[in-house]
Amino acid sequence: MSDPEPHLHLLATARGLSASLHDALAHLGPVPIDPPTHAHVADRLALEVVNQQLSTRAAAAIWARVEEAARLRNGVPRDLFVEAHAETLRGCGLSGAKVRAVQAIRAADEAGLFGPTLATLPHPERAAILRSIKGVGQWTADVIGIFHYHDPDIWPAGDVAAVGSLRRLTGCTDTQAFTQPFAPYRSHLARAMWRVRDLVPAPTLVA
Repeated sequence: MSDPEPHLHLLATARGLSASLHDALAHLGPVPIDPPTHAHVADRLALEVVNQQLSTRAAAAIWARVEEAARLRNGVPRDLFVEAHAETLRGCGLSGAKVRAVQAIRAADEAGLFGPTLATLPHPERAAILRSIKGVGQWTADVIGIFHYHDPDIWPAGDVAAVGSLRRLTGCTDTQAFTQPFAPYRSHLARAMWRVRDLVPAPTLVA
């Protein structure tokens, strides 16, 4: 059973800020927190780099081709993240920049950058380390913090979907500032905004 405290905090905070946001959160209910999809952060990081600036459908199609290419070689996607398979990855739909990024992620992993200490760091420190890898930006670091490390208090200000949902519900322009009162559960708010986009018809915009 999920912890009810984050949802109750979101509701109580939204009640004083935006009736539309409060109603959407109440309709949605607590958003379940699923276990990380990958045992190793490097694998999730590579997936998110592929997902950057693409629709969900396009990203899924490209990643499926990567998985199939690896399977045909009796391997896993990370086996392709070397120079010898650069053209294979390009053929799957990765841009040259993304090919170089997943190669850099594999190299960082082999250099020991993703050790257990990473999970114990505050998000800003961990994000800075992840951003030191070529091709990994703040959006990717935020997504990794939310979905892999389950950090409860990240607002992904660079995420078009989460920001768009919040703006439609509240009319706010500066979502980073607007979400401050939702600490220490801003990751839960982000999860809710992604679900609102997918499941709940957008209420009338508040002026």
